[in-house]
Amino acid sequence: MNLPKIEVNSPVIIWYAAISFVILLFGYATDQHSTMALFTCYRTSVSDVMMYIRMISYVLGHKDVTHYMNNFFLITLIGPMLEEKYGSKRLVGMMAITALVGGVANLLVTDLGLLGASGIAFMMIVLCSCTSVKSGKIPLTLILVVVIYIGQEVVTGVTTKDSVSQLTHILGGICGIAFGLYYNKYGIPKTSKSKA
Repeated sequence: MNLPKIEVNSPVIIWYAAISFVILLFGYATDQHSTMALFTCYRTSVSDVMMYIRMISYVLGHKDVTHYMNNFFLITLIGPMLEEKYGSKRLVGMMAITALVGGVANLLVTDLGLLGASGIAFMMIVLCSCTSVKSGKIPLTLILVVVIYIGQEVVTGVTTKDSVSQLTHILGGICGIAFGLYYNKYGIPKTSKSKA
């Protein structure tokens, strides 16, 4: 009897989950000092080079296992489908842009430290619902996703004050809409699925 071979179907998502997990373990080993120094976005001096690196690297860091699991449950569920559709390079680009938008917004708007992949997860949720957009038509599922996920974040951001950055979630969702509409309008080059 031949056992089925394990296929690496989504290298970006697999590497993203693996690197973030190693960073999480390293955070535990250093009593969160490495997470704070390298993977939490917060405002420092404009001459601090690390502030600019952390504007993107924060999406690799997580506070604890629960925080990590909540984000990567969604990312590993949705990400492989998006990587297959848009290609690995394009997905990395969308993730980097989403991280940068969230990081810059966090530095401009709040004094809180920001870490975690939730902005990426929200981008993927909304982008996934944009995959069936046709010219001149908006799928009802996209409207529902925007109302449920982004609407919930708006309400939570207005009514409560907690440690989760609703702004990053909202911006991640907006990035997902922007990417989805852009690629639905201009298309995805055929080589992206096999070569990217």
